[in-house]
Amino acid sequence: MARLHLQLRPYEPSSDDPFDSVKAAHLLNRAGIGGTKQEIDKVIEAGPLEAVERLMDFPDEGIEEQDPDGGPDLSAIDGYPRNFREVIRMFKDKSPLERKEFRQQLFKANIQALQQTGMWWLDQMVNGPHPLQEKLTLFWHGHFTTSARDERSAWLMWRQNELLRANAAGNIYQFVRRISRDPAMLDYLNNNQNRKKHPNENYARELMELFTLGIGNYTERDVTEGARAFTGWSHDGEDFVFRKKDHDTGQKTYLGKSGNFDGDDVIDIIFSQRACAPYIVGKLFRFFAYDDPDQYLVESLADVLRDNKFELRPVIKTILTSKAFYSDRAIGAQIKSPVQLLTGTVRLLDVPMPNMPLVFGALSEMGQIPLMPPNVKGWPSGRAWINTSTLLMRYNAGVYLAGGAVPMVRSGLRGGGRAGPTRGGEFQPLAQSSPDELVDHWLKRLIPRPVDDDKRDVLLKLLKTDGVNVSSVRRMVQLIVSMPQYQLC
Repeated sequence: MARLHLQLRPYEPSSDDPFDSVKAAHLLNRAGIGGTKQEIDKVIEAGPLEAVERLMDFPDEGIEEQDPDGGPDLSAIDGYPRNFREVIRMFKDKSPLERKEFRQQLFKANIQALQQTGMWWLDQMVNGPHPLQEKLTLFWHGHFTTSARDERSAWLMWRQNELLRANAAGNIYQFVRRISRDPAMLDYLNNNQNRKKHPNENYARELMELFTLGIGNYTERDVTEGARAFTGWSHDGEDFVFRKKDHDTGQKTYLGKSGNFDGDDVIDIIFSQRACAPYIVGKLFRFFAYDDPDQYLVESLADVLRDNKFELRPVIKTILTSKAFYSDRAIGAQIKSPVQLLTGTVRLLDVPMPNMPLVFGALSEMGQIPLMPPNVKGWPSGRAWINTSTLLMRYNAGVYLAGGAVPMVRSGLRGGGRAGPTRGGEFQPLAQSSPDELVDHWLKRLIPRPVDDDKRDVLLKLLKTDGVNVSSVRRMVQLIVSMPQYQLC
């Protein structure tokens, strides 16, 4: 077993470096979408190691297996069954001709079904029992990218979402084998059109470039030969099928090895490459901790993956309990993705999720709609989330969720007016609390890191000038969610 990099060794609290509310909130932000005061207190009580164990205590299965009644409710969509399980059952009960007609029926209401699926997933992030599993599902959705802009079946997009959830912390080698057979992926990267007479190279290329190895670790010949190996891999509805007559059985040379390879052989060869493990763990580390990690750190983390036979749980645990994860370089240094910003604000303010047009309008303006990554590379990250247009919407969305009347131009949030979902009780002043206590309460709740005194003074002045009441507290909260620090986690 390789020696663990110093920054990957477990963080150990001390009197000089305590496991406090800042670090506990950091864990809940990165391993989920944020935590309430009660959840932060529980994490502090548990300590960093036990808290991660609890976060990782989720089943290696999708919602479909976890909850027989789980999944999007599609009953309000004209022409659709009650849920996707009914779609599957009805599909299997039909003849080939009836299946064709049934697909056409589903396609007519497909956009609504995709939106319902996206809203259901956002609700899972806010209210689901396993926040780390959902955060990982979001990560893998951006890694093994499939977009509903091209894969037009809501049913298959939901099936893929379940696949991502079930394998979120499983074995990455098996994960790649399964995603390579996934119908939505086969459609999105055109492998269902990959035949020996007319090979399609899309999946073979992205499998190496984006999913497992990265640019520079393969040649164009490897793409061509890999495409030949995946010929005949297709699907019928939700079922993977191997069309033997379309498969190229000839000799292939791939990443330096020769043989009569098929898709599984190609995956085996990829996972024998030295570049594979660092590529995968590097993306995970950057997602959870910080950008541009030391190469020796990445190589050390790659050894953890190899030593554990490509099981992801030990890697994830190593990252989330490491000194690097709790370093100044990590805490409060990551720009929230639009999905995290919206769902986290809903959760931290304890307000209902806005309706579908509002949600998808705002997320569209901010650049991240669930189930619709912009291209095969997935979504950008970091500073790419911020520009003049997106920053305005990010501020406006926070103000709107806090009950504000703001003009939501160019998006689904049209017409301005006061925010509909706010119940008002969320901003009731705490009983017999002073302005100082209220400011500190809300700052700690929404930005659990030190805030400059001048910003705190602005909030305090508002309460002292207008008096402590529901309206003034709401305006104070709107100012907090408009601060640049609120955009970070």
